[in-house]
Amino acid sequence: MKSKIKILIVEDNQLFREGLKSLLASNTDYEFIAEAQDGLEALHLFRKKQPDFILLDISMPKLSGISVIKEIKSVNPNIKILALTIHESEEFVLQAFDAGANGYCVKNSSRQELQIAIQSVLEGKSYISPKVADHVILGYLESSKKLKKKTVWDTITRREREILKLVGEGYKNRQIAELLNISLKTVEKHRANIMGKLDLHSASELTAYAIEKKLVTNKP
Repeated sequence: MKSKIKILIVEDNQLFREGLKSLLASNTDYEFIAEAQDGLEALHLFRKKQPDFILLDISMPKLSGISVIKEIKSVNPNIKILALTIHESEEFVLQAFDAGANGYCVKNSSRQELQIAIQSVLEGKSYISPKVADHVILGYLESSKKLKKKTVWDTITRREREILKLVGEGYKNRQIAELLNISLKTVEKHRANIMGKLDLHSASELTAYAIEKKLVTNKP
């Protein structure tokens, strides 16, 4: 008997999660095994449930979807991950695929397109929504004409971005240390590095910058 494909949903919007579960229920080859509402919970459930396939939002509380993808792929490179997002810009698409995503689908796609995206990724193919494919192609053509200059933002490491996101969400240093399972001293060092690189001098300035870089989003 053919085993079902175990699926984990990572999405902080309950209505959207319910819609995804309804979509999955229409296919008897799929088995919905768990749902996560933030990035840290996603990692916990990944380790505990060992899914075959993950539907994952990029903009997540506590730990971004990009960081979650990188962490999961470092443990299991063969797992299939389809990124779901409201973002249509080239920057987010490239970040997702660079992290290890197998597909990229925007949330306002039709149910039919989402089904095609899921099936494509499960078959070992890469998938990208037609709505964002043009942005990527145009960005590639533009970058081939001129080399992009490295910005200060490019010097911010993945761990520093994780900490900046949590600062933007209102967490204190000690809470961040507990969430990321690192020492308070390490958090303070990273935070000092971030402020030095970005020439920022307060928590409010860090929060504003995190919002500007879309690390923190206000979602219904």
